Amino acid sequence: MSTENEGTAVPPAPSAPPVPVDAPASAPGAAAEGHAPYAGHPGPAAGSTPPAQGVPSTTGAPHPESAPTAPLPSVPPEQPGAFSAAEADWPPPPPVTPAYAGGGAGGAWGAAYQAPAPKPKNRRGGLVAGILVAALVAGGVGGGIGYQLAKNDDSSGSTTVSAATSGGDVKRASGTVAGVAAKALPSTVTIEAESTNGQGGTGTGFVFDKQGHIVTNNHVVADAVNGGKLTATFPNGKKYDAEIIGHAQGYDVAVIKLKNAPSDLKPLALGDSDKVAVGDGTIAIGAPFGLSNTVTTGIISAKNRPVASSDGSSSSKASYMSALQTDASINPGNSGGPLLDSTGAVIGINSAIQSTGSSGLGGSGQSGSIGLGFAIPINQAEYVAKQLIKTGKPVYAKIGASVSLEDSTGGAKITDQGAGGSAAVESGGPADEAGLKPGDVITKLDDRVIDSGPTLIGEIWTHKPGDKVTITYERNGKSHTVELTLGSRLGDS
Repeated sequence: MSTENEGTAVPPAPSAPPVPVDAPASAPGAAAEGHAPYAGHPGPAAGSTPPAQGVPSTTGAPHPESAPTAPLPSVPPEQPGAFSAAEADWPPPPPVTPAYAGGGAGGAWGAAYQAPAPKPKNRRGGLVAGILVAALVAGGVGGGIGYQLAKNDDSSGSTTVSAATSGGDVKRASGTVAGVAAKALPSTVTIEAESTNGQGGTGTGFVFDKQGHIVTNNHVVADAVNGGKLTATFPNGKKYDAEIIGHAQGYDVAVIKLKNAPSDLKPLALGDSDKVAVGDGTIAIGAPFGLSNTVTTGIISAKNRPVASSDGSSSSKASYMSALQTDASINPGNSGGPLLDSTGAVIGINSAIQSTGSSGLGGSGQSGSIGLGFAIPINQAEYVAKQLIKTGKPVYAKIGASVSLEDSTGGAKITDQGAGGSAAVESGGPADEAGLKPGDVITKLDDRVIDSGPTLIGEIWTHKPGDKVTITYERNGKSHTVELTLGSRLGDS
């Protein structure tokens, strides 16, 4: 998607709450009552009837996950707008969240996920091009008039000196924004995804390895999943057809591969998102509103921000992340692009934004940046990308318990019943072996405060199957702590 999947509308969402620090706090936004996804697995689609959601065993098909909002959705060229979560077949609306980079109204404890920006059509493309060309033309006319006036009146006594004659070529250090951008841009691409019916959008991606694999968001390529068309264009204008190697709706990560990839690809260096600190500088690269190779800067505003989103399609499942928050300008079309640190290393994948819901460029109905952008931490994205390249399917960590998506529990409450009347605690699963029961309220995972079901899911998914974690929960007013080993679930369905 463009940062947002343009063309789909995002349900309104309240502003994102502060990151929990000392005590669990209810997540803003309200999720549909009765919907309960297994922790580590999202719940049913918006509008669905099941009261609870459970995480299936590794051998069974997982139940649908809940989708709080829409990702940076792509807006259909003829009918731009945000996709309403209520129109999706599943999941139930979890706590409201911000829109994917620039495409939705309202805010939430997370960011609404917007679909990729629509593939540029004559109407929008013409408008943008017209604006840019008009500016250039105006500048050219002004320059000509200025030169003529100076030629006719050369008696002012004022003398200017051009930089060329006084300083020579400008030298830029590799650590400057300009230096980082110059090195990173050649390894980024603008992605165009088109479905078999001709609808689609644009987004961004970056070179992951020398074999031609490109990492991006799942919602950027969603339109091309079932027989659609996919292309990737580098800043030098070279365009390649591409194919989807694997995509993970829950993580909102996808890997595509260039066909006939060039031999001189330069993968971007991957940083360590765990070592990122609030206040660190950030550089975002993408194609906001179709303007490819755009560079913006900011800082890390917060870490571990709970974000839930959905690409708005009827078959979409919710995605959950414990995101890096940045104030670098991110708009529809930035989705899937790299968020870099000051050295040029990738620390995240730009995925969603909190938006006011105001009209976007050209009155398309898409919202733009208000300084609240969210990126998937690269440590998580790298793990997912390697799994997709290896098997074509994502692997999710899970505790094997169904949790409520309501925001008034002061934590993640294990429901009384799972999806379709199944047990809320999977027999023989991690939660069952640890002694967890329906009604228990999980308030911490290791040292991370858990204020809702979606927050718990996002935190679980930052881990890998087999990791040992410490769960703090409340039962009958008393606090208990237990250690468990995370289980696994293969695939999105």
